[in-house]
Amino acid sequence: MLRFLVRRLIVALLVAATVVTLAFMLTRLSGDLAISIAGANATQQDVEQVRRAYGLDRPLVVQFFDWVGRAALGDFGQSYFFKQRVSELIAERMPVTVTLGLVGLAIALVVSLPLGIMAAVRENTAVDRLVQLVALIGQAMPSFWLGLILMVTLGLRLGWLPISGTGSWEHYVMPGIVLAFSAIPALTRLTRSGMIQALASDYIRTARAKGLSRASILLKHALRNAAIPVVAIAAVQLGFMLGGSIVIESVFALHGVGFLAWESIGKNDFPVVQAVVLVLAVIYIGLTMLADLMNAVLDPRLRSA
Repeated sequence: MLRFLVRRLIVALLVAATVVTLAFMLTRLSGDLAISIAGANATQQDVEQVRRAYGLDRPLVVQFFDWVGRAALGDFGQSYFFKQRVSELIAERMPVTVTLGLVGLAIALVVSLPLGIMAAVRENTAVDRLVQLVALIGQAMPSFWLGLILMVTLGLRLGWLPISGTGSWEHYVMPGIVLAFSAIPALTRLTRSGMIQALASDYIRTARAKGLSRASILLKHALRNAAIPVVAIAAVQLGFMLGGSIVIESVFALHGVGFLAWESIGKNDFPVVQAVVLVLAVIYIGLTMLADLMNAVLDPRLRSA
């Protein structure tokens, strides 16, 4: 188990280092930061003053290691636009994004698990093909389009749910549904394939021979083993949801980390953009490691893989 943890930790550190480097370099490749900060009407003298004030006159290597060193201590610098520490901005906005991601994952699991079980039990029937069609539609549907449709129907015409803001749990329902659609296809397919494999196993035939009820065989025996890959992909999908919440938060005006990144990109607030990319990447890496550990606990065979 220790070797398994060490290997996963080394991979996580390498991925984090790659993300840090890319986040830094891409902001530098987008143009001269000093000009972006000073504004289009600034004189050359103003640009030089900004360059010296923000340390942009130093070599890129020095800037990079200085940023990495401060970021490792939780210091991401100060926002150019909001005039506030970046770490404080992210801490203020993160609860909205985390809540949205958890709501989306919960909705995805509630929908995909029954669909996957139903498709596996009715394999190669009209029900199975209908479930796979629903999963295909969900995967192909643009999230912003679905969000606008829900806002018009459930929010404006029917008045069931609020269309923007974060005042109550109701504000997260529509964004959660839209976010869930990105995870439902993968979770449904994994549940279906896992259940089909489990239902064809010897221990299921033994359970049937013992006279156990259909519900007990499906939920207590088959689903327990079919859930192993679902656990991994659920944690990974949560990471995708947190990272992909930029569009959803922009559509529904949820002031989370995704909306913060959207604002910062439009205003050339590069310290915030770098920090958001790094924080979301670290969260994704952490969730992926958690999924690996949970799989190793559920399936001891993976510990020696």
